[in-house]
Amino acid sequence: MANIKKIEGKTGTSYKITVTTGRDSAGKQIRHFKTWKPDRPMTARQMEKEIQRVAVEFEKEIEQGFQTDNRQTFHDYALYVIELKERNGAKHNTIRSYRDILRRVDPALGGLKLTDIRPQHLNRLYKSLQSPEERLEGIKATGKADLPDKLKAAGLTREALAKAAGVSHTTVTNACRGEPVNGDKAAAMAAVLETPVQDLFDMTQNLKPLSNKTVLEHHRFIHTVLDQAEKEMLVPYNAAAKATPPSVSRKTPNYFQPEEITAILDALEDEPEKWRVLTHLLIVTGCRRGEIVALKWSKVDLEAGRLEISANLCYSKERGIYETTTKTGGTRYVNIPQETVALLRRYKTSQGMLQLANGDRWQDTGYLFTQDDGRPMNPTSITAWLRKFSIRRGLPHINPHAFRHSVASILISAGTDIVTVSKQLGHAQVSTTGDIYSHVIEEAKAQATECIADIMLRRKQA
Repeated sequence: MANIKKIEGKTGTSYKITVTTGRDSAGKQIRHFKTWKPDRPMTARQMEKEIQRVAVEFEKEIEQGFQTDNRQTFHDYALYVIELKERNGAKHNTIRSYRDILRRVDPALGGLKLTDIRPQHLNRLYKSLQSPEERLEGIKATGKADLPDKLKAAGLTREALAKAAGVSHTTVTNACRGEPVNGDKAAAMAAVLETPVQDLFDMTQNLKPLSNKTVLEHHRFIHTVLDQAEKEMLVPYNAAAKATPPSVSRKTPNYFQPEEITAILDALEDEPEKWRVLTHLLIVTGCRRGEIVALKWSKVDLEAGRLEISANLCYSKERGIYETTTKTGGTRYVNIPQETVALLRRYKTSQGMLQLANGDRWQDTGYLFTQDDGRPMNPTSITAWLRKFSIRRGLPHINPHAFRHSVASILISAGTDIVTVSKQLGHAQVSTTGDIYSHVIEEAKAQATECIADIMLRRKQA
């Protein structure tokens, strides 16, 4: 039976519950402890009733095998779970995202003991996350027009500034292009240039609240941490499973109409060959941008007209550009039309000429699409180039994923079965394809119904 000891302290009344479960191999009693403190004002009778309930519940947990740890905080256990996920092969960007989320939830949850976390704590956190004060990005800095000139006057290349300031080369490039970067990174660059940050950047505060989708990502991380704690029998239940995160409605995928694709292809004719071929592949394959820039010539079968999609290129500040598996970790094969094969043959010849022109400067990485010296491309550069291309050509806003949605829409509308579409896109489950493109599937079904009616029921007027 549990032993209950009342403790009067500076912060009020608490109770220490002790449950003894036999003796260990040395003959020493095995004791389990729990400290309980009321979270609201109670009468003496209410207090006695509640502590007896808590003691019985604690004793039952011990009997069922729970080794409740009253000392371990959410922060410490979350770090353990992140390390566990990393050892088990979680992708680098996933681990980085987990660490970023932990920084944001730490003020509210980090110091709480695992056993003290309740759904109410999480619901209050989700509400607070949507206030402007919770933005980690804080200040945004936009590089002034003369930033590249000041960099040149200082005798520094973009790469040298990035290294000296401890930021990525992409951050420096974005700053020089007048694109916003984080305020702390702008300050680091200004310090290297020994110039007041306000002389190099226009500073603005980002007060836009976090979206429901972003808050939901925080909820999923907390759920993952507490789920592991429940599996290891450190807590009796996962509080996140009983919390109420904000709902997120699935957005209708944005895709191009056939005439828009034609306009894009026509505009590409006057663009550099690398970008023309790269965009062409996005259009005809529906692959993710990281999968396209991860393509190597060894994975391209021009005779069979087929691509092996087995890798993905990513970028992070810590690792730079690196190769990893596809999103689902699998390999798939995508057929390409003869027009694309012919385009790739010409492009391969052009890349060979570029390699000869670079001489020893060229790094033979084997990728189809590279930087000028043969090094792999940052996948985010595709998004940046397509955005500028669409503005320059007066086209609708273009992002790489819109081509992916367009391929799926065309295939489904043409009557291709959902399993084939799912394999083309590289989804882990067919249900994912069905969920994302449910509206397109319903439209295709409606068209099929009308087709049946036209043939079987409706008679054409003579």
